[in-house]
Amino acid sequence: MTETVKANAATAAASSGVNGADIGLLVARVGFGGLLAVHGSQKLFGWFNGYGLDATAQGFQGMGYHPGKSFATLAGLSEITGGLLLVLGLLTPLAAAIALGTMINAVNVGWSGGFAMWELPAVYALAAVAFAFAGPGRLALDRGRPWQRQGLIWGAGAVVLGVVAALITLALK
Repeated sequence: MTETVKANAATAAASSGVNGADIGLLVARVGFGGLLAVHGSQKLFGWFNGYGLDATAQGFQGMGYHPGKSFATLAGLSEITGGLLLVLGLLTPLAAAIALGTMINAVNVGWSGGFAMWELPAVYALAAVAFAFAGPGRLALDRGRPWQRQGLIWGAGAVVLGVVAALITLALK
């Protein structure tokens, strides 16, 4: 009897197509993407006890990003856009590239301050790379769409795009 119950449960899980990895990717995507979007909204709008655009622009100026307001706006928009796309599981390789490029710049800024200053952006960058390769999972808006892309080639392309965007930003600052 127990074997029949197990077999029926396995069949039900297989027919829905959703597995533990899909749930894990959903939780990680929503958590990481949501936090990234909140961070961007702090920069742009001062939401969630953030500084807002003017103060963030001054901070960017002090970090060597000139003009500070343009780079602060770019960073905030990148964090909001990349974060929300990840939350939704939409255009996931592009979302991962946006997040990665932004976090490479954050790691660069914190590098001279020691490990504690670049540790969190590095974790975010690693998460972005993981999503670039793994994709969003089955519980995502990308699922079954003509634009759905994931895997080795798309992950590598997203990483290259994120790194190139970060290097261009660093060169222009």
